[in-house]
Amino acid sequence: MTDLHRLSIRELAEGLAQAQFSSRELTAHYLKRIEKIDTQVNSYITVTAEQALAQADAADAAIKAGTASTLTGVPIAHKDIFCTQGIKTSAGSKMLDNFISPYDATVVAKGKAAGLVTLGKVNMDEFAMGSTSENPFYGATKNPWNLEHVPGGSSGGSAAVVAADLAPFSTGTDTGGSIRQPASFCGLTGLKPTYGRVSRFGMIAYASSMDQGGPMARSAEDCAYLMNVMAGHDAKDSTSVEKDVDDYVANLNATAVKGLRIGIPKQYFNVAGLDAEVKARVEESLKKLEDMGAVLVEIDLNMTEAYVPTYYLIAPAEASSNLSRFDGVRYGYRCENPTDILDLYKRSRSEGFGAEVQRRILIGTYALSAGYYDAYYVKAQKVRRLIQQDFLKAFEQVDVIAAPSAPTTAYKIGANLSPTEMYLGDIYTLAVNLAGLPAINAPVGFDQAQLPVGLQLIGNYWSESQLLSVVHQYQQVTDWHTKRAAIAEENA
Repeated sequence: MTDLHRLSIRELAEGLAQAQFSSRELTAHYLKRIEKIDTQVNSYITVTAEQALAQADAADAAIKAGTASTLTGVPIAHKDIFCTQGIKTSAGSKMLDNFISPYDATVVAKGKAAGLVTLGKVNMDEFAMGSTSENPFYGATKNPWNLEHVPGGSSGGSAAVVAADLAPFSTGTDTGGSIRQPASFCGLTGLKPTYGRVSRFGMIAYASSMDQGGPMARSAEDCAYLMNVMAGHDAKDSTSVEKDVDDYVANLNATAVKGLRIGIPKQYFNVAGLDAEVKARVEESLKKLEDMGAVLVEIDLNMTEAYVPTYYLIAPAEASSNLSRFDGVRYGYRCENPTDILDLYKRSRSEGFGAEVQRRILIGTYALSAGYYDAYYVKAQKVRRLIQQDFLKAFEQVDVIAAPSAPTTAYKIGANLSPTEMYLGDIYTLAVNLAGLPAINAPVGFDQAQLPVGLQLIGNYWSESQLLSVVHQYQQVTDWHTKRAAIAEENA
């Protein structure tokens, strides 16, 4: 039983159901790996070993009694942005290092109801603001493929735990690429669903009109199992949409790749910062899909240059509003010995928030301030509509749109990219969030440094099944998703 971490979600579910191993054995196996390997990766903020083993025992009892669901007893890691009752929920920030959530996020509650076993909460960019997971308070998470490189962000811990085989799958969130970019950097499959498909209740807000939870795993099939748990309407979330949910696992072969029209935006492949090796791997994957019967169609997305400035006005503005609640009064970090209420606010926030969060709050507050609101925020919202219309026009000609997930492979830790350089690294992912569309990353190879490269497929609204199906079929004829970093091969 030393290689349980090599099994897919389907194999884990079948093995548990057939009593080949127990949930306690499986959970203990992962906890042992975490204890041995995570000192090198720094993917977990909190490991809930005692609770996990109790949940595993309950899962084993349900399996024995015949009351188990498909995933009962399978372990999972949650991004530390989802509230978990009785467990620290920090959002990766000193500001919330002492916050023990009194309730579960809907995504966590659904996981519990499905019998999933929570291994712990994983590291991330503070309040999901960043692309490297070099956390200023909990330390940098390392990329399992090369520990000198970042895993991406903001769901870098969610990617690293799966890539290092410290959890079979994980939850992530995506506000501007925070599932797809770390999935690309760590050689995983990661799905950003349509806005409104997965409940945001209990997910600590960054930019409320763009935040969306989704699954991260090795394969599209593994992601489909988790989407079956996560997706669905939630009355507690006013942005959650009442729409029938597909059986994503049953639909994995439902979309025909033969005849599928894949849009190739010429603007995307002429971006100045696009690495030649990334471009080559993405083009090779598109050629493979073409060999499978897909039709490549060149399209125009004329609003490409507007993505970064539009996003970095709207997202910081919403962050400025959302993060105003962290004031040192009711919960979270509180400065010592404040002299008055103003001193309490100023020092609690300046001491509790890291540099990047402070930068985005300042940008957002400026954009929302009197005299600048119409010139910046309102204008950005109008451009956002044009970006959405640009995509909808493209979907009249094609079924999905292809792009790199990121213009480069993983950066080195401590590269100290300027804010502008870091923001431009999101060029391929931001527009999906601005428009509320679904998109998926699939691993498609490596650069010369053996760092993973990802292909992004963007779908029309509510086309998660289609995206998962296309990637699943691609993964039936390729093996990139089965490759493992050396650290993942270590046995605990």
